[in-house]
Amino acid sequence: MQDVVFITGATSGFGRAAARRFAEAGWALVLAGRRQERLEALAQALSSQVEVHTLALDVRDDQAVSQAIEALPEPFKRVRALINNAGLALAPEPAQQVKLADWHTMIDTNITGLVNVTHALLPTLIATGEGASIVNVGSIAGQWPYPGSHVYGASKAFVQQFSYNLRCDLQGSGVRVTDLAPGLAETEFTLVRTGGDQAASDALYRGTTALSAEDIAEQMFYLATLPAHININRLEVMPTRQAWSAFAVDRD
Repeated sequence: MQDVVFITGATSGFGRAAARRFAEAGWALVLAGRRQERLEALAQALSSQVEVHTLALDVRDDQAVSQAIEALPEPFKRVRALINNAGLALAPEPAQQVKLADWHTMIDTNITGLVNVTHALLPTLIATGEGASIVNVGSIAGQWPYPGSHVYGASKAFVQQFSYNLRCDLQGSGVRVTDLAPGLAETEFTLVRTGGDQAASDALYRGTTALSAEDIAEQMFYLATLPAHININRLEVMPTRQAWSAFAVDRD
C-alpha cells in the first residue's frame, strides 16, 4: 500500500519543499493550503510522479478541517505522516506596539490550526500504527526568546510542549511525534512577517548562509522514514553560521 503524507501550509516554503521531497520518494500527497492557484500549480508539477490530492483549506476552521479529512478519497485515507507546517509570524515590533489582531492571527494559525488538523487525523494515524509520524514544525523561537518574538515565540513553545504531551498520550500506539525546530531559514517567512518588506527580508539573509526550505524538507523526510522503533522528540536545526548571543543588559 502506498504511503500517504498530509502536509499543511503546502503552498510555500517548507511545505512546498516537503511535497517535492516526499514525491521524489514515491509518497502519495495530500496538500493543504489557502492559495488554490498555488496548490493547483504544485499538483500539476508533481502529479506525473505520484498521486496528489489538494485541499484549499484554512486550518483555523475546525469544521472545514474535519469535513475535508473525512472526505479524503480512498487512495489517500491511510495517512502515514502528518506534517503540521502551516504557521506564520507577524509584527516583529515590540509587544507594546503590536496590534492585538496580529497576536490573534498567530495564535489561531500556529496553535489552533495545528490542533485542529492533529485532532482530526489522530484516528487515522493510530489506525496506521507502527511507523506513523506527526512532525510539528516549531521554531528555535519556542526555546530561545528574542525581541519582537512575543506571541510567535510563545506559540512555538506551545508546539514543543504539545508535541511532548501528545507523545505521552500516544505511548503504545506506534505513532511518533517530533517537534522540528528550525533556525534562520530563507523562505517567504520574513516577507510575511514584515508585510511584504523585501528590503527587510534581504537584509536578514545578506552576508550569511541561512537554511533553505529544502534543508528542512530533508529533515521532515528523515523523521518520517526512520525505523519504526525510533522517535526523535525534538530536532533543533540551525545554520552553522547562527548561534546564541549574550543576555541583553539595560545600562544607565
